[in-house]
Amino acid sequence: MLVLADDLTGANATAVRFARRGMRTLVTGGPPRECVSAPDVLVLDLATRHLPGVQAARRVVAGASVFPDVPLVAKRVDSTLRGNPGAETAALLQVLDTRSGPPVRALVVAAHPEAGRTTEGGIHHVHGVPIADSEAARDPFDPVTSSCVLQTFDAIDRPIAHVPLDVVRGDSSGLARALLDPGARVLVCDAVTEADVETLALAAAAAALGGELRWLPVDPGPFGAALVGALGTVPTGRPVLGVAGSLSRLSREQIAETDRRLGARWLEVGDAPDPVRVAADLVALARTGTALIGIRTRVPDRVDPVLAARLPVLLGEAVRRTLVAAPFAGVFATGGDIAGAVCTALDADGLAVETEVQPLVVAGRLVGGPHDGLPFAAKGGLVGDAHAAVACALHLRMRSTVAPAAPMVVTVGEIDG
Repeated sequence: MLVLADDLTGANATAVRFARRGMRTLVTGGPPRECVSAPDVLVLDLATRHLPGVQAARRVVAGASVFPDVPLVAKRVDSTLRGNPGAETAALLQVLDTRSGPPVRALVVAAHPEAGRTTEGGIHHVHGVPIADSEAARDPFDPVTSSCVLQTFDAIDRPIAHVPLDVVRGDSSGLARALLDPGARVLVCDAVTEADVETLALAAAAAALGGELRWLPVDPGPFGAALVGALGTVPTGRPVLGVAGSLSRLSREQIAETDRRLGARWLEVGDAPDPVRVAADLVALARTGTALIGIRTRVPDRVDPVLAARLPVLLGEAVRRTLVAAPFAGVFATGGDIAGAVCTALDADGLAVETEVQPLVVAGRLVGGPHDGLPFAAKGGLVGDAHAAVACALHLRMRSTVAPAAPMVVTVGEIDG
């Protein structure tokens, strides 16, 4: 993949997103010298942030010619939309249109939720403040004058459409229709959370795999990296295995959200499930091609303390038997006692924590036992927002194609001013 960035700080920040996913990533200010090993991702800093639009566009055209046969090209833009995002994207679209292959569409996802950059209603925000009212509007070199993302890209002389947040978070068929809109060459997408970004990446990957279009990702880094991960994840078809033992109202809302957004299939069980029967039913569900299948406990009329204490062990055994019989992208457990029982049943020594999907919602890989390296996410019953379970499922699907190795980011070369 070739990523064309507009300054070195942004190039490095973008490289980290790819490196987190296990890709060898190289940042350079010019055509790279010979390296010991070829990178998976080359991030080329074109230093166009403070150039006039016409000059910035010319440099983008030159940068795109470095590797004309690269399968995927992305345009890295500033997370506050400073510089020349419209002119540079327009120039890159013109270059890509001359290359053989399906038609190219620009997919603009300006959000960087981890850094407090979000887009809702087509308006871009920094920590909740519209960018035209933020410090970015007082930049001495490139002050931002509009918070509207569509207006930022109006220099592109092509049909442009907006994909609102309710479509991003709606059913998958509605999002697919929006992304495949034949009348749009540029799509500006709302996104507020990391789960929104990864939802868009999975939907875009599924659309691209049909072979009828190519994407030009235009973003500050998170979406481009997620799209590459999704392009590797979608063909596997492996679902995430969920196990929800918490009876809290929040947990039930989170599970209901997976039904709506992912079409999840949950097997509801009582307080004394048969692990053998449950595992057989889950394996059958796994063959349906659903992104997330799992077990959830039924809210009882009266809690029996003896059965409640036994339930995590039974659910853990059901998970163990299921994983032996079918491949999964990872395991998501909600409820601290449930997560512990699952790890025990899988004979794991522990969890190598890699990230926090949301505050207090952790994800990593199992260590030890027959499922060493399996992606795993866990949360308590009273933590996370309504989208926490969706976020965990999407994260695990992305991580399932990444080897558990130390990431590498190398910066070389002089910046070509």
